[in-house]
Amino acid sequence: MESLSPAIGSTPIRPSTTISGENELLISSVKSIKMPPVARRKMRMRVAAQSSNFVVPNNINFSDPDWKVKYEREFEARFNIPHITDVFPDAVSYPSTFCLKMRTPVTEDFAQGYPSDEEWHGYINNNDRVLLKTINYSSPTSAGAECIDPDCTWVEQWVHRAGPREKIYFKPEEVKAAIITCGGLCPGLNDVIRQIVITLEIYGVKQIVGIPFGYRGFSSDDLAEMPLSRKVVQNVHLSGGSLLGVSRGGPKVSDIVDSIQERGINMLFVIGGNGTHAGANAIHDECRRRHMQVAVVGVPKTIDNDIMLMDKTFGFDTAVEEAQRAINSAYIEAHSAYHGIGIVKLMGRSSGFIAMHASLASGQIDICLIPEVPFNLHGPHGVLQHLKYLLETKGSAVICVAEGAGQDFLEKTNAKDASGNAVLGDIGVHIQQQIKKYFKEIGVTTDVKYIDPTYMIRACRANASDGILCTVLGQNAVHGAFAGYSGITVGICNTHYVYFPIPEVIAQPKIVDPNSRMWHRCLTSTGQPDFL
Repeated sequence: MESLSPAIGSTPIRPSTTISGENELLISSVKSIKMPPVARRKMRMRVAAQSSNFVVPNNINFSDPDWKVKYEREFEARFNIPHITDVFPDAVSYPSTFCLKMRTPVTEDFAQGYPSDEEWHGYINNNDRVLLKTINYSSPTSAGAECIDPDCTWVEQWVHRAGPREKIYFKPEEVKAAIITCGGLCPGLNDVIRQIVITLEIYGVKQIVGIPFGYRGFSSDDLAEMPLSRKVVQNVHLSGGSLLGVSRGGPKVSDIVDSIQERGINMLFVIGGNGTHAGANAIHDECRRRHMQVAVVGVPKTIDNDIMLMDKTFGFDTAVEEAQRAINSAYIEAHSAYHGIGIVKLMGRSSGFIAMHASLASGQIDICLIPEVPFNLHGPHGVLQHLKYLLETKGSAVICVAEGAGQDFLEKTNAKDASGNAVLGDIGVHIQQQIKKYFKEIGVTTDVKYIDPTYMIRACRANASDGILCTVLGQNAVHGAFAGYSGITVGICNTHYVYFPIPEVIAQPKIVDPNSRMWHRCLTSTGQPDFL
C-alpha cells in the first residue's frame, strides 16, 4: 500500500447531481454569451449549483414500480456499519462492563463482566436507527431541496444510533487503546481525548496510550507513546491545542498496521478530518485483510464543518463565536474611519460555513464571500462597485471572506501540503490590494484594514456548546469500539448521535448550498446583491 497522502487525497465521489433539460439548455446557452472565459465558467457553476436539486442513485430505474424499495435496500446496505463478526463469525461477546448503576471497578479477575444486580435501561439496541433526512420536500424547486427522483418522492433513510451496547466484544483487561490527533489544530481536541480516556477507564481498560503527532508517531523511533489516564487528562480541556500534538500526512498504511500489530493495539481512535478518516478507513481495511481483531473508530474533526451527513463537527461553534471578535474589530475600525473598509478572512477551504454563520451572528457584515458562490470583483455588478455604493450611502463597509473563495483570481502554484491539499493563495490580501487600487484610480480616499484571525481561532479552547459535543462524541467512540464496530465514525445527525461507515462521510466535502435557506438568510442579513 502507498503512503497515507494518496489515500487522503483520492476519496471516492458519490453519484453526481442530475440537471433537468431546461437547465441543461440554460447552461449550454451560457456558451453563446460574450464574456471572459473565467466569467463564463462561473456562470455555468452558478446555474448548475442552483439547478442541482436531486441526486440520481446508482443503478436505479425510475420506471421500475419497485425502485423506491430497491433504493431503500441499497441505502441500508451502504450504511451498514462493519462489525468484528463480519471477519470473525465466532467472536465471543461478553456482558458490558459499562453500567452506571454498577460503580464497581473492573479488576484483573475479569469473568464475563460485572453486570448490575438491578436491570439497567441505559443500553442502545443494535436495531435502533435515526432518520437521516427529516424534511419531506414537495418539489425539487423548494429551497434547499435534496431529492432522489424528479418527483421528490419521500424515501426513508435510516442510520445506526450510537451509544453503549449490552454486549461487548473486547475484554477490558486485554485492551490496549491508542488515540491519535491529525491535521490542523481545532478547538475541542483535548476535550475529545479526555472523554475517550475517561470512558475507557469506566469500561475497565488499563492500557491507554497517545500516539504523538498523528500518523507520523507510528513510524518515528524518537516519538514514544504517551501513557494516558484520568489523572493525566483531568484538566487538559481547559486549554487549546492537542495534548498529543498534530501533523499531516504519514507513513504507508502497511507500516502503520505493522506498528499497530507490534505494539499490541486493538483499539485505535482517530481524531481528524476527511483526509484523516480516509487514512483510518485504509487502516481498517488492512487490519481486516490481515485478520487482526482491531477496532478503528473515527471522531470527525474539522473546524470548517465540511464533513458530509452531520449536523456539525466539533470546533465549528467555537470558531464562529471567536470570529465575532475579529468581525467586531473590523467593524469598529471601519466605522471609526473616513470611508473605512474592514476585511476579515476566516477558515473555509472548500466550504463557507464559518464565514456564513459568522456573518449571520454578527449582523455587522455587508459582504460575505464563500467558495461555493462565484463572484466578480470588477464590472458593474462586481464587489468593488458595491463597495463604492456602500461608502456613498453608509460611509463604511465590512467584508467577510472564506479562505477558499475567489481562488480563480489568484495565481495557481500547484503546491500541495502534506495531506495532499492544494496550497491556497491569500484571497484576503488580494481583495485588500484590489480595493486600494480601485479607489485610488477613481480618486476616492479609503482606509482599508485587513484581519486574519485564523490561528488565534484554531488555538483557543472549546466553548460550552463544543465542549458538550466533544464529550458525547468521545464517549460514543468508545461505546462503538467495545460494541465490536470498526471502520466507523461518530457524529450528530438531526440532534441524535449516530455511527456512519467512514466511506460515506468522506465521499466528498459538505458545502454550502447556494439555494439553501441558510444562505438566503445570510444574503438577507448582509443585503448584498448578486456579484455576477
